[in-house]
Amino acid sequence: MSKLNTNSNAYIIIYSAILVVIVAFLLAFVYQALKPMQDANVALDVKKQILYSLNIRNLDGAEAEAKYAEVVKAEKEDEENGQKAYECLIDGKNIVVVSLKGMGLWGGISGYLSIDPEGKVYGAYFNHESETAGLGAEIKDSQEWQEKFIGKKIWDEQGNVVLSVVKKVDDPDTQVDCVTGATLTSNGVDAMLKDGLKGFHTYAIGKMLETVANTDSTKVVEE
Repeated sequence: MSKLNTNSNAYIIIYSAILVVIVAFLLAFVYQALKPMQDANVALDVKKQILYSLNIRNLDGAEAEAKYAEVVKAEKEDEENGQKAYECLIDGKNIVVVSLKGMGLWGGISGYLSIDPEGKVYGAYFNHESETAGLGAEIKDSQEWQEKFIGKKIWDEQGNVVLSVVKKVDDPDTQVDCVTGATLTSNGVDAMLKDGLKGFHTYAIGKMLETVANTDSTKVVEE
C-alpha cells in the first residue's frame, strides 16, 4: 500500500475542505445555542431604551423587565412602516412612546420619544450606529442633551410638527440646540423627529393619543 502523501495538493485541498466544514458546523452550532440569549439581550435593550425615554434609568436587567411590565400597557405597530407606539401609564398619567428611525452623519440613528397628554415631550432617548465619539455620539451619551427635549411642544394647532433641533434657538418652547460640533448628526435627529412624528397628528388639549380599536394599523384619532 502506497504511503499517503501529506504534501500533495490533493491532500491539502481535501484536508482544508474538511476543516472548513467542521469549523462552519461548530460556528453554526454555537450561533444557534447562543441565539436565544442574544435575542433576549436585544429585547431587554429595547425595553431599557423605552424606559429611558420615560425618564426611568439606572435599572439592572431584572429591575428593567419588572418596570417595563408595570408601566407599558400596550404596544401597537404601523403595518405600513413598522413604526411602533407604546401606551404607558406613569403616576396615573397616560404617556405614549413613539419609536423613531433616521440617518445621522455616518449611519443609522434611532430613538424613542414619550409624549404627555398635552402634546409635549415627556422624555427622549436617542441611539446611533456609528457616530463620532464625543461629537455625534452625544445624542446617545449625553443625558443632559436628551433632557433638553422635556416639556417642548411637538405640534402646532394645525398638526404640523414644530419640535426641532436647530443651531440657534429662537423659540425655546419648540426648539432644542444642536449638539456642539455635531451639526450634521443633529440635523439627522431633526429630520427623524419631523418624519417620525408627522403621522401622529395633534389632538385636542387635555386629550390623549388614541389608537383606533377596529384597525390593524396604528393611527391617531383627530378631534
